[in-house]
Amino acid sequence: MSIFEISKSFPREEMYSLTDQIIRASRSANICLIEAYRKRRYKAHFISKLSDSDMENSETKGWLKFALECKYLDQEQYEKLTSQSDEVGKLLNHMMNNPEKYGIV
Repeated sequence: MSIFEISKSFPREEMYSLTDQIIRASRSANICLIEAYRKRRYKAHFISKLSDSDMENSETKGWLKFALECKYLDQEQYEKLTSQSDEVGKLLNHMMNNPEKYGIV
């Protein structure tokens, strides 16, 4: 939601490129995690969806870097958001490496 709020300040000409992409990637990271949880009965599906979430999280970081370089984010905003993204990545990796701790039989 922080990315969504910050992206409202991006220039109008970025609406269908950077803004749309960064919002889609950040939302998709969340949705893939929800899908993973619903697929937790099946280890391979669970891990696959977590991997998709991790990929979307990484894509979001890439778009954040573009936003920083285009000066749509300041360094403090960028560092805060990428730090949060790093934490999400660590949690996703823990889940992928330890699926039995998340209801996988």
